[in-house]
Amino acid sequence: MAVNDTITEAVNNSGVLLGDVIVELGKWGKWIQALGLVVVLWLVFQIVALIVNRKKRKTLYKIRDDLQRLEKKVDKLLSKKK
Repeated sequence: MAVNDTITEAVNNSGVLLGDVIVELGKWGKWIQALGLVVVLWLVFQIVALIVNRKKRKTLYKIRDDLQRLEKKVDKLLSKKK
């Protein structure tokens, strides 16, 4: 009987220990999940910023090209007057 009681006690204690381990793993899992959510949100914001900045850069390049074209025309007009 003593052996059965010891085995039963060991199984019961390991069940509590196993439950504690599962709870701890669950807590770590929640932190990892939260960290993953933060990383995904950061990536989404970076992609949106990249798209917005690309549109702004495209507009700036267009303005620069227009200014260079106007500058060439002004230079051409000024050189004709001399």
